[in-house]
Amino acid sequence: MATLHPPGAPVAVQTTQPLDRALDYRAPAGGVADGAVVEVPLGPRLVLGVVWGPAAGDWPVEKLRGIARVLDVPPMARPFRDFVERAAAYTLTPLPAMLRLALRAPGLGGAEGRRSVYRAGDGAPDRMTPAREKVLALLDERPDDVFALSELADLAGVSTGVVKGLLPSGAVREIVRPRDADFPPLDASRPGKPLAEDQAAAADALRAGLAAGGYRTTLLRGVTGSGKTEVYLEAVAECLARGRQALVLLPEIALTAEFLTRVEARFGARPAEWHSGVTQAERRRTWKKAADGQARLIVGARSALFLPFRELGLVVVDEEHDTSYKQEDGVLYSARDMSVLRANCEGAQVVLASATPSLESWANAEAGKYARLDLSSRYGDAVLPRLATIDMREADLPSGRWISPRLRGAIAGRLAAGEQSLVFLNRRGYAPVTLCRACGQQIACRHCDARMVEHRFRRELMCHQCGATAPVPPACPSCGVEGKLAAVGPGVERMAEEVSGLFPEARVAILSSDLFGSARALKARVEEIAAGHADIVVGTQLVAKGHNFPHLTLVGVIDADLGLQGSDLRAAERTYQLMRQVSGRAGRAERPGEALLQTWQPEHPVIRAILSGDEEAFLREEAEQRRAAGVPPYGRMAGIVISDPAADVAFDVGRALARRAAMLEDVGAEVYGPAPAPIARIRGRHRVRLLVKAPRQAPIQPALAAWVGAIEIPRSTRLSIDIDPQSFL
Repeated sequence: MATLHPPGAPVAVQTTQPLDRALDYRAPAGGVADGAVVEVPLGPRLVLGVVWGPAAGDWPVEKLRGIARVLDVPPMARPFRDFVERAAAYTLTPLPAMLRLALRAPGLGGAEGRRSVYRAGDGAPDRMTPAREKVLALLDERPDDVFALSELADLAGVSTGVVKGLLPSGAVREIVRPRDADFPPLDASRPGKPLAEDQAAAADALRAGLAAGGYRTTLLRGVTGSGKTEVYLEAVAECLARGRQALVLLPEIALTAEFLTRVEARFGARPAEWHSGVTQAERRRTWKKAADGQARLIVGARSALFLPFRELGLVVVDEEHDTSYKQEDGVLYSARDMSVLRANCEGAQVVLASATPSLESWANAEAGKYARLDLSSRYGDAVLPRLATIDMREADLPSGRWISPRLRGAIAGRLAAGEQSLVFLNRRGYAPVTLCRACGQQIACRHCDARMVEHRFRRELMCHQCGATAPVPPACPSCGVEGKLAAVGPGVERMAEEVSGLFPEARVAILSSDLFGSARALKARVEEIAAGHADIVVGTQLVAKGHNFPHLTLVGVIDADLGLQGSDLRAAERTYQLMRQVSGRAGRAERPGEALLQTWQPEHPVIRAILSGDEEAFLREEAEQRRAAGVPPYGRMAGIVISDPAADVAFDVGRALARRAAMLEDVGAEVYGPAPAPIARIRGRHRVRLLVKAPRQAPIQPALAAWVGAIEIPRSTRLSIDIDPQSFL
């Protein structure tokens, strides 16, 4: 039970404001419990906070200001507050910033009651205007969603009057309902799909773990198409049957549509959702229903991990190896690692599911920290695809073409058989470089040290670092000569152009995240492809993230060596994972599949490992190399990025840190740098990096905090610390 502080008692309130400590206030009339979400006066404003416990007592009670209001939401439970504190300490994030993640829902303090929401109707307007077309297009794209009036108007880019003008015709419906209605109940007793022997054994093991209670993490490893989802849904059913809540994390919003359909078939109702594609009203509803325990199952992106579950019993991290689980801006954290921490605080179970597990998870299973369950065969009649390489050194290709004759013939064969093919290239846009053939200059971003990427379908250049865009110029910005700008190298759009030229009768679909204006549009396109409304799919790594295309039987990888370039310590691991994942899209139904990897290095150890399919041998060899180098998961690393509008200021801060390296050497750590970051300028700010490397057991977080705290940082300078970095840009 939470401690109840009587009226007038001094309490500590941790606010979401950037302060270095909790502040003391007096409890309001009626008292206040630990964990209560409150509004407190801070200067002339009211700010959000959480009662963290008794006051520090270093200020006279009679001088304390009172808590202005206790919000009508369930108190934040002690295990969740422990998680927020421990997550902040692990990632070296200020506690207020971490608390903001836990309270990130709109209108938490709003009064309960009824409200009007708006959704698509069955009628048609008596007359059409461009503004009305915008509203109807949005509702057509999201037919199952409901919106607040202002939200619908803002998303459509129109006034609220335009929305109201569509009501009389029935083109838009107004619905009055409870402000935050309950989610439909899930029936955990409904039978799931029949399971094969190894699937049933894995499901039994997960159920037994939930029955035993307490914390445990299990690595569920199975080849693509082996039925991992059906297995962990059995664990979800067991969790729900025991009256606890479950969370399933997915790496990509486009995956949620298919997954929600499977959940509805399994449990008779759709679960709650939490990701950037849901409306603000739905976010508030999900937050509140997670807090009071009514939302039994939530499916979401990484930030769903910070929802205030009342009784969390299970966290599933699907495709746990996926790099999108790492938050790379703002609060820097790995959702996979934080899932384990959250479950540890809650006494819950974790299932990490993947066909190609991360080396970190594999090493933890090898060390006995995690349990491990393996699924070795595909579900039903499906078999694993045949893998082969195409040696591009022997391919006879004309200039400006990238599809080899062998791959072209294989695609033609699948077209003749009425089957789908995938042409995979992990590079967005039309071309990675736009070069002037008169002066030799490449078009670069004005704000970053990065090249602008041509997106021909959108008729613009884009910087993939800062997002800046510009029209494709008629003349070279450097020398002014017209007609000499040339696209160099292929992007996914250029591949689609080549595919359309080779197979003019084929229906070609492109799957690349930047070609879709919304998550809903992307999901709709994925569903169309899965239903067979495309003959050839041209896609980036988006297609490797768990999608099921039953008609797809051929995968052709254009540049299997692409990820092996550079000095990223995880380059081999990520290339292996990506190639195995994308190859696994082929032959997931009864028709056998094939994957052809175009490569300039067929003898490379990673390429050989991909072909052999001996993942265990690959992971053991990779582990030995990492262990010898003392890098994760057999060592600790932290990346420090210093940025400032002035390069010399950023370097001065970096050199000041380097001069105090002895503070880290005391815990066995080494400091490398400062040096310009690989991309040394982003959004007009110059970036300097330092890298800290330490033994696995070194107390690196407190040492880093003391080290950074020992220098004065100019107001214009930003310094971020990334514990266990995934990116070194």
